[in-house]
Amino acid sequence: MNVMTRIFWNPAEHRLRAGWRILLHLLLFAAITVGRDAISKGLGSTPIAVVTATVLFVAGGLGLAWVMARRVDRRSLADFGLHLDRNWWMDLIFGLVLGALLMTGVFCSLKSAGWISITGPSATTTGLPIALAFLLRVVFFTGVAFNEELAFRGYELKNLSEGFLGERLGARGAIVFAFLFSSAIFGAGHASNENATIYSTLTVFLAGLLIALPYLLTGQLAIPIGLHLTWNLFQGPVYGFPVSGNAPSTHLFSIEVTGPEMWTGGVFGAEAGLMALVWALVGCGLTVWWIKARGRQVALHLPLATWTPRGDA
Repeated sequence: MNVMTRIFWNPAEHRLRAGWRILLHLLLFAAITVGRDAISKGLGSTPIAVVTATVLFVAGGLGLAWVMARRVDRRSLADFGLHLDRNWWMDLIFGLVLGALLMTGVFCSLKSAGWISITGPSATTTGLPIALAFLLRVVFFTGVAFNEELAFRGYELKNLSEGFLGERLGARGAIVFAFLFSSAIFGAGHASNENATIYSTLTVFLAGLLIALPYLLTGQLAIPIGLHLTWNLFQGPVYGFPVSGNAPSTHLFSIEVTGPEMWTGGVFGAEAGLMALVWALVGCGLTVWWIKARGRQVALHLPLATWTPRGDA
């Protein structure tokens, strides 16, 4: 095998090297995201359009992960953190509760400090009944949470961990490096959002660390998916903050943010503020507590850095 071939191909594993696998997946996932946005723009904001675009987006993300698993990674799709047993669903419920609790904590803390005020009742710019408009936001954010966690945590963090593993870097070191690198990719992926700044990109990177922690400890995506969903849902459609720079079209609370941007996140959203980081640390503690309460060891899930081939599965 010549040198050029070795740059792309891992002869010991008979598959593309980790960096090329990740790059291929990132490019295809970006194409799927652009496709979703194009479909949404073309179909408009009707309920059928929102549901159709979201279903196609999730199907595209899941289909991409399945094809990559079988044809490129040579592994099972479940290896990306989708072992859907009873424990997985219990963890999902915990993640949903956790995200809602943390963003409620952010909202109440900012309100107690006098940095936000409620200015009116629920509202929507969609022209739909508020209940239907809110339900559509639930559908949209469910698709975002599932696909982004499968892509940024399930696929990329798993492959990064395997790629970093070597003679100089053991499994624990490889996972930690992958943890930081994948969260950096997650932060960079939000750098082009409306109202994004260097500071907001840094805070999204730190939020990525919070979301990735349960995956590192369990090897499953259940808690990250649930946490990601309700963190966004309660931030925007419930409490009325912008979500990653985008003002919510539908919100159950109408608010005015007047406090210091460093703490409130300003026009980018609460997740870019220091208050959110404080509550993110609380979330890390509650995640550790939950894992212990479920009788599991609180330690890095070392199989994240190892690859067990599945033949053509």
